[in-house]
Amino acid sequence: MRSFLAQFRRLAISILLIALHSSTAPAQAEASLNSELREKIDKAAQEVLAQTGVPSASIAIVRDGRIGYLHAYGFARLDPRTPAQSEMRYSIGSISKQFTAAAVLLLQEEGKLSLDDKVAKFIPNLTRANEVSIRQLLSHTSGYQDYWPQDYVPPFMLQPITAQRIMELWAHKPLDFDPGTKWQYSNTNYVIAGVIIEKVSGARLLQFLQQRVFSPLGMKSVANIDQEKLGDTDATGYKRYALGPLRVAPKEGKGWLFAMGELAMPAADLARWDVSIIEQKLLKPGSYEEFETEVRLKNGLGTQYGLGVDVSSQSDRRALAHGGEVSGFTAENIVFPDDRTAVVVLTNQDAAQASGEIARRIAALLFTTQETATVGKTEQARKIFEGLQQATIDRSLFTDNANSYFDEQALKDFAEGLAPLGAPQEFVQTRRVLRGGMILRVYHVKFPKQALRVWTYEMSNGKLEQYLVSTE
Repeated sequence: MRSFLAQFRRLAISILLIALHSSTAPAQAEASLNSELREKIDKAAQEVLAQTGVPSASIAIVRDGRIGYLHAYGFARLDPRTPAQSEMRYSIGSISKQFTAAAVLLLQEEGKLSLDDKVAKFIPNLTRANEVSIRQLLSHTSGYQDYWPQDYVPPFMLQPITAQRIMELWAHKPLDFDPGTKWQYSNTNYVIAGVIIEKVSGARLLQFLQQRVFSPLGMKSVANIDQEKLGDTDATGYKRYALGPLRVAPKEGKGWLFAMGELAMPAADLARWDVSIIEQKLLKPGSYEEFETEVRLKNGLGTQYGLGVDVSSQSDRRALAHGGEVSGFTAENIVFPDDRTAVVVLTNQDAAQASGEIARRIAALLFTTQETATVGKTEQARKIFEGLQQATIDRSLFTDNANSYFDEQALKDFAEGLAPLGAPQEFVQTRRVLRGGMILRVYHVKFPKQALRVWTYEMSNGKLEQYLVSTE
């Protein structure tokens, strides 16, 4: 299961259900964050937990290829009430798929299989197995129907199952589309891939991962929750019916998470995996290229997905990201390989968007440019905003085109919309790029109950060709 709720706007939940406690683990000094940035990150995490009512979050931040910050917030368990600790394990859900993809790539490096091998070479009795490739399994372009699209646990999933039975029930159905012609997220793909890994390697999937991935990377606390639930020293997973109270989430039956969502770990262990991606320490360069490259459909359309990872742009940077959800837990993992940076956020409530929102806010804070020129431009943009709240602008700051845009009606409308918001709590630059011979600057403007986006175009002489405001 993978939660798509993080793609929607933040839901405003006004009731603070739990007090927020936090705990900190020591960070590596080589990449530690300054105190001002740490305070902003803590504030962002605590605000999201308060707004969503999610019990806790555990975060890890990688800077310059090293773990620079570990912190846990809220309560890992509500009865007895237990503050979250950074060393506690959380389920990472579908982020597990990255590890299954890595196992396939390791076997390809050994010449034991190829991404372009057809599934029929290993499991001949599946629907159109002679047409579907391993690459299409890992990129969700196979056409095999997803066996768990729900954001809850259906009754049948409380009972144990085997990978063979999952394939019998879902991979013997007609394909949802011809292989390679569409993208559709499907957990079934990764169960099939897991079976292929075990057939080719001669080892259980978790045994293979332990020997070839976890041990070499120093990931010492990984658990397999497909067989057993997390223990009393780890986080407990919760669910909520609408805006009702938090309740302990049910555990899926054994076998349902195989190869697609079976891993749990502390945030630091997932950050070690992210460091290995940044440093390219586990796989060969060609394998990382396969892992990180957007797969295209037969008609040339991009899928924004590689092998077990979303491939996109976030904070105006190349990002390898994935969300995760299993019963009681949601997670977000974002790697910015070109910037040697990563953000891990693990939370203990399912069908919730807190992990994605916290990760987004942290990324924005990490990449907010702090050079002197930017600080000055941010202050200028803030003052213009304050002026617009009063229907006035300093016309010497703008080009003739922009001054034409800010006619009497425009100023009146700006003031009517912005004045009631009062003074912004935050006004920070989140993006700076070139566009049309000008500098595009984007700002995040936060108020108690709303966030706005401000973006400007700056000419070479410093004058503004544009100053626009919209909801974020």
